Amino acid sequence: MSRWDGKTLGPLIGYKIFVLLIKTFGLGFSYFILQFVSSYYFLFEKRKRNGMIDFYKSALQYSDKYARKLTHRNFYLLGQTLVDGVAFLVGKGNRFTHSFNGEEHLIDMKNGGRGGILLSAHVGNWDTAGNLLKKRVTPTINVVMLDAEVEKVKAYLEMVTGGSHFNIIPIKNDLSHVILINNALRNNEFVAIHADRFLEGAKYIELNFLGKKAKFPLGPFIIASKFDAPVSLVFAVKNGKYNYDLSATKPIDGKLSPEEFASLYVKELEKKVRATPEQWFNYFDFYQ
Repeated sequence: MSRWDGKTLGPLIGYKIFVLLIKTFGLGFSYFILQFVSSYYFLFEKRKRNGMIDFYKSALQYSDKYARKLTHRNFYLLGQTLVDGVAFLVGKGNRFTHSFNGEEHLIDMKNGGRGGILLSAHVGNWDTAGNLLKKRVTPTINVVMLDAEVEKVKAYLEMVTGGSHFNIIPIKNDLSHVILINNALRNNEFVAIHADRFLEGAKYIELNFLGKKAKFPLGPFIIASKFDAPVSLVFAVKNGKYNYDLSATKPIDGKLSPEEFASLYVKELEKKVRATPEQWFNYFDFYQ
């Protein structure tokens, strides 16, 4: 399985079909169709399937039989998270309920007036977490991400749904994203960053993750260390058909080195992956 290339979106035709299904027939029917779609990918996306099975067996010590069963479930839940994200864009988000462990931490960050940095990962569904945070905690969330998504998919979603509900801060070689992050924090806004995908050629830190050495991008932890803003580790995992469990750690409000931030992050990420392994959505060789 190859390294991650910075792209996460699926084929345009898939988004068109599910936007139509959600708008016309609702979420329940979309989930039903998704069972067949996810089974197709499980059968024919051999590299991703086998890579996930290997991760479950080597990192979590699952049997081959259970690893295969969990991988099939994983593919289906990934589809659900994508469908759920689109559901919010087309006005169907009121169907979802959630619990929120640590909401008071983010409210305290907001009331502190210095904005906040939210470190997360590709575990569960960040899109849903962000939409729920916008309703309950803050009206503005900025998501730092590589601008390497499929342009046709982005253009289509903007045309039919109005596009993302978040402000996107694209990572660029000229470091202009650093200025945008600084401006957002000065405006008392939240800045969300995924810190679990290492892109070849970027700076990284190597840490023990579930008993094996893995590379993590150093950039998010440098940002957490250098800016004068509290930092919380935030996750949202699915718990039921239309329910999500959100969590936010007590803010880290003090100077730590990037390495110290990375160590705290990896420990929290390990807890989440052990608790919800079927919602670990990294389809490449994480230990390469």
